[in-house]
Amino acid sequence: MKVYDRGYFDRWYRSAGAVVHPEAVLRKVRLALAAAEYVLRRPVRSVLDVGCGEAPWRAPLRRLRPGLRYVGVDSSDYVIRRYGRRRGIRYGTLGDLDALGLRRPFDLVVCADVLEYVPTAEVAAGLRHMCRLAGGIAYIEAFASTDDMIGDREQWHHRSARVYRELFRDAGLVSCGLHCYVARERAHLVSAMERCE
Repeated sequence: MKVYDRGYFDRWYRSAGAVVHPEAVLRKVRLALAAAEYVLRRPVRSVLDVGCGEAPWRAPLRRLRPGLRYVGVDSSDYVIRRYGRRRGIRYGTLGDLDALGLRRPFDLVVCADVLEYVPTAEVAAGLRHMCRLAGGIAYIEAFASTDDMIGDREQWHHRSARVYRELFRDAGLVSCGLHCYVARERAHLVSAMERCE
């Protein structure tokens, strides 16, 4: 079983060979915030970050939107022990989001760099839960087997773009482009041409 310990985060986030860089994270944060605020027509006040790891999104989110409520969810014992209380991260997996007692929708739901490492049944369950919790936009990265992705390929689940589209559609998520989705029942918040259907 894959272990997300300090060594893992040192290798992929902090070493000379790191593939996750603060500048790239900040660009994604700005994109997701802008998309959510465009749809909501107000500033984002709450974010759920699923599979957050050490929570690299948290600091830029709170810097850009002071007072924002951030809830992180991760399955790494290392992350929970080291950062859980301090960074608002609770233990959980993509597939068991429904069991975490998260009832109110979040303005922005984030799931970055997660789906490729999770079995398909868990992806399907997680997408349904994220759809239910997305009050504005869900920023959910998904990389198909044909994408030229650089980074951790250990225990990678190869899926085609067609399979991902079916999973998202079956979960009730409508694409707005650039990894941004709205729940089908909120699709009226975006125009027909903003939807990628």
